[in-house]
Amino acid sequence: MASSSVSLSELASVRTRHPEAIAEAAARRARRPLVDERERLVIVAADHPARGALAVGGDALAMANRAALLERLVVALSRPGVDGVLATADILEDLLLLGALENKVVLGSMNRGGLAGAAFELDDRFTGHRPEDIERLRFDGGKLLLRIDYSDPGSLRTLHATARAIDEMASRALPVFVEPFLAGRVDGRLVNDLSGPAVARSVAIASGLGGTSAYTWLKLPVTADPEDMAWVCETSALPVVLLGGEVSGDQEGTYEKWRRALSLPTVRGLVVGRSLLYPADGEVSAAVDTAVQLTKGL
Repeated sequence: MASSSVSLSELASVRTRHPEAIAEAAARRARRPLVDERERLVIVAADHPARGALAVGGDALAMANRAALLERLVVALSRPGVDGVLATADILEDLLLLGALENKVVLGSMNRGGLAGAAFELDDRFTGHRPEDIERLRFDGGKLLLRIDYSDPGSLRTLHATARAIDEMASRALPVFVEPFLAGRVDGRLVNDLSGPAVARSVAIASGLGGTSAYTWLKLPVTADPEDMAWVCETSALPVVLLGGEVSGDQEGTYEKWRRALSLPTVRGLVVGRSLLYPADGEVSAAVDTAVQLTKGL
């Protein structure tokens, strides 16, 4: 079944007749260390759909076609220098059945309950992978989203749940990538504050969560003013990966922001989704290869 042409019919047939095939594929999957001797990571992210976030650029339903998304992921994961993938259970299990996760870093997305646009968006329950699922499936770590609005009580519930998830991951010696934001509502829509001071505060809050930070990584945006990233990253000694953010028409401008931020002492790589899977020019391989070159100089 390992092919760049994905058949939803075949996947559904396996899931119908042999659901145990997912656990079997996970059990035999060849694994690798999280990082190599250069400590650089390129991870492709695809956990947006489970929050109902299907838009890319001006296309509100770009990620709604599962076969097309899987095909893009298979292409991305096949490129030299790509270390792995971050996704929800349904997508990771499809990729397991497609044989696309051999010798890759696999990160399970943990909290997807804060549905995009919902009144309860900031009460971001852990409705995805649990630490025990990540351990059972022999995945390599987890990722959680932590958006904090000082005026919304849902943020406190998410903050508490995040701390306990960090504890549970650390007890299993599993890395957890925490993606923190200070956020607020503008005309009813939740907006992340990417100013330097706001990102620095989110870093300070996230770094102190849980009984240990030994297995905690930070997944951070490039600040609105890229010049702020240097001092923002001095807020914590935790390793950092950069997230990609929204797809824009200025792909070269995005690459330049990544290039500059990747040179900072605590930054260890990129975890990028739509910018690589749905680049403005449509060339997935070229976008992925550029990200690898920026991160690893390959």
